[in-house]
This record gives sequence, structure tokens and C-alpha cells, in this order.
Amino acid sequence: MIKTIRVMIIPNNRQRTRLFQFTGTARFAYNWALEEENKNYASGGKFLSDYELRKQFTQLKHDEKYKWLYTISNNVCKQAIKDAVEAYKKFFKGLAQYPKYKSRKQSKPSFYTDPIKIKFTKTHVKLENIVLSKKKNRQSINWFRLAEYDRIPKTGKYFNPRISYDGINWFLTVGIETEKQCTKKCDNEGIGIDLGVKDLAICSSGHVYKNINKTSRVRRLKKKQRRLQRQISRKYLKNKKGEKFQKTCNIIKSEKKLLKLNHRLTDIRTDYIQQVTTEIIKREPSFIVMEDLNVKGMMKNKHLAKAVQKQRLYDFYKALQYKCDWNGIKFITADRFYASSKICSVCGHKKKDLKLSDRTYRCENCGAVIDRDFNASVNLYKYGKSIVNH
Repeated sequence: MIKTIRVMIIPNNRQRTRLFQFTGTARFAYNWALEEENKNYASGGKFLSDYELRKQFTQLKHDEKYKWLYTISNNVCKQAIKDAVEAYKKFFKGLAQYPKYKSRKQSKPSFYTDPIKIKFTKTHVKLENIVLSKKKNRQSINWFRLAEYDRIPKTGKYFNPRISYDGINWFLTVGIETEKQCTKKCDNEGIGIDLGVKDLAICSSGHVYKNINKTSRVRRLKKKQRRLQRQISRKYLKNKKGEKFQKTCNIIKSEKKLLKLNHRLTDIRTDYIQQVTTEIIKREPSFIVMEDLNVKGMMKNKHLAKAVQKQRLYDFYKALQYKCDWNGIKFITADRFYASSKICSVCGHKKKDLKLSDRTYRCENCGAVIDRDFNASVNLYKYGKSIVNH
């Protein structure tokens, strides 16, 4: 089993400069590969493989204009070209949209590094050819300090290491081959989980996990965020020259503050999802049932889109899924057309005229009165139990 670990690295000024050069080269190679594919298609040629493109890119280095490519590790450019070709293949298979050029301002800076040459210690990581000099006093620049000590094993097989920049910090993401964790056989009852907008998750066991976005901590940060956004907008209007907006140093500082605030809100939501999913797994249920939600369709509802986006329902689903896989718990996905909210969990009667505004389920057949979301979670539990028993 491959486990992915993401850890923050702390580069010094010289290392930071080199990292930006590597990300810029990866973006250049990716855009070059897209351009060659587009030119080839326009001239009536067939799809170019990554092998053909890499051969052309090697010839490009002989040009005096592109001599600077020799200062960057060859693996960075190779993988960027492979990524561009893979983007085209996904488009042809109907799995993604037509690949676009990477923008210097809009795209996320990232690059690939060789997994064979990467080395970890308790506190540092060594990356491939950040500095090409063989002098001993220059080799220390290849070693980057890790923000979290002893997080990544020193020995093992590493997969697809990537360095990325989120606008504030640099991160290293690497896959590590580990043995699959398998806990003892769980004899506890299974759990049905219904996700919602009012509350994040309602379990059939009676546990309810509140919406983190309704807490005073998040509301206070969101209020600060709105004020900062209005402040930046006013500064742009104040410094407008003709039809163009002039970006000043004060605007850059304010945008940096806003970026940090956005990251803080994202981290709070991510941490809450991890805490909730870990707490559910620690109960060691025999199985967990969740509904296959059409999040993309829910986002089309203009009244619910913002709330659904902040709840991060898909992230919750994926986090619980891989944690079940790690711990040997059966994860069952109910069909999205299964009417978990409309079926009475007491008698099984289906109420076809149930509206989204009806937060309490009132059964016309047996007279049961139950919370709508809890009723759905019990139905999901019964759905999973019927599958396990068969």
C-alpha cells in the first residue's frame, strides 16, 4: 500500500530562489509540450508521445537561447512533459477538459524530483541537483529543513515526490510504500452516516457532528476576511489609472494578509474533517455506510452552493474511505438514487412528497416523528447491514 505524506519544508533565501527557478522551468516545459502538440495537430499530424517530445526537448537545449536549461535537473523537464501528455490522454478519454497553458500568476508552482536520489534524515531532506556544484561548501544547499521532525521514514521506497508552493509556504509531498494496517476483527455495530449542510455528519448511533462554519471562531475570521476584501477593493479603485488597475506595495501586503487568512480557514476545516473521521474510525465499527452524493449537482443550486462548498463533503467522504481501507473496515457506498431521506426507518413507508424544507420526518403510515437526517442515517445503516448479511 502506498501512503502519501505531505510535510512543510523551510528553505533559506538561496534555496528559495532555486525552487522558484525549478517551478518556472517545469511550467516552461509543460507549456512547450502543449504548444508542440497543438502545432502538430494543426498541421494534420498524429498525437505525439512523451518519448518523441522529450527527444525534441533535448535538441532544444543545444540552442544558445535555451542554454539555461542545463542548470536545472533533467528530471524536472521530463516529468513536466509527461504530465502534459497525460493531460491530453485524459482529455481524449473524456476524463478531463482540454488542457490549458499554465499561467505564471494563476497556476500553482510545483515540480517533480527524482525519488531515487531523495534522502531523508530526522530533520532534513536532500533534493536532487538543487545546486550543481560539487564543492563541499555548496552541497549544504541541497539539504532542506523539515518543519515536522521524524515524520517521514528514513528508509523505504518513495514514489512521485513533488515540491509545491501555496503562496506562503513550500511543501514536499511523497508517496511511501507501507504495509497495510489491519486491526482486529471488529464486532461492533456498523454505522450509517448522512452528510448535510445544517450539520456536517449525522450518525445512526446518535452522534451528531456540528457544522464548523457556524462556530464563533470561524465566523470571526470570515468577518475579518470580508473587511479585508473590501479594503483591497477600495485600494484598487483608488489607484486606478485609466482603464488599468495599479498594484501598489500596500495592495500586495494586504493581499498577502488575505491569503494567510484564507489558508487559516482552509486549515481549520481540514483539521475538523480529520478529527471527525478519526473519531468515527476509533469506534471500530464493522462497516460504514455513506451515500454517493452528487456534489457537482448540488453546487449548481445557487442557494446552497456556498454552504456545500464550505462543508467540503467530498473531502469528508474520501478521508473516511481511505481510513477505512487502512484499518480494515468495510466501506459501503449507497447508490445516489437510494431514497434514504424519504423512507421511514420504522415501517419502511416511502414518502414521495418530502420537501427539502421539511426538517422533521412525519410518517403517514405509522405516525412516527423523527429528525430527517437521523432517519436517513438509520436507513443507510439498514442498507449496509442487508449487504453485509448477504
